[in-house]
Amino acid sequence: MSAHATSTPTAFAPKRVYRFLAIAEAVTWTLLIIGLIAKYGFQVEPLVAVAGSIHGFVFLSYGAMQIVVGVNQRWSIARILTGILTAIVPYATIPWERRLARRGALDGGWRTEATDDPRDRTAIDRLFRWGISHPVLLVVGALVAVAIVFVVLVNAGPPTEWFD
Repeated sequence: MSAHATSTPTAFAPKRVYRFLAIAEAVTWTLLIIGLIAKYGFQVEPLVAVAGSIHGFVFLSYGAMQIVVGVNQRWSIARILTGILTAIVPYATIPWERRLARRGALDGGWRTEATDDPRDRTAIDRLFRWGISHPVLLVVGALVAVAIVFVVLVNAGPPTEWFD
């Protein structure tokens, strides 16, 4: 059995999902920057709220995807965290994704079956494979988790006001 047993269509392979969200994160940075220019350059404030909300949701989705793909590809925690940090720097997700693709770090399918690898016997890995084998539940669960974090952060207000 290969290290990345898969029955997932290529359109939903880790590499494609990763690329889609890396580009989406960069696009939403553009929307946010346009919103900020409109607010501070032309006193048009509503764009920041809309663009900021879209960007925030995609940012959280990118972070969640970083964890799912990172676990699937058996990346180190440092690599997963570095990937999450790239979302903080405007447009850094695209060169990061390209670097991972060039190095083959995104190759392969979703790990849906256990292999001879001892890591496949851990409870976390079994739970992960169950989630990958039930993609609708995994996506719905991830979206619910992202939405909860999003609502909590929106209600918390801007980070500059968290400790006032």
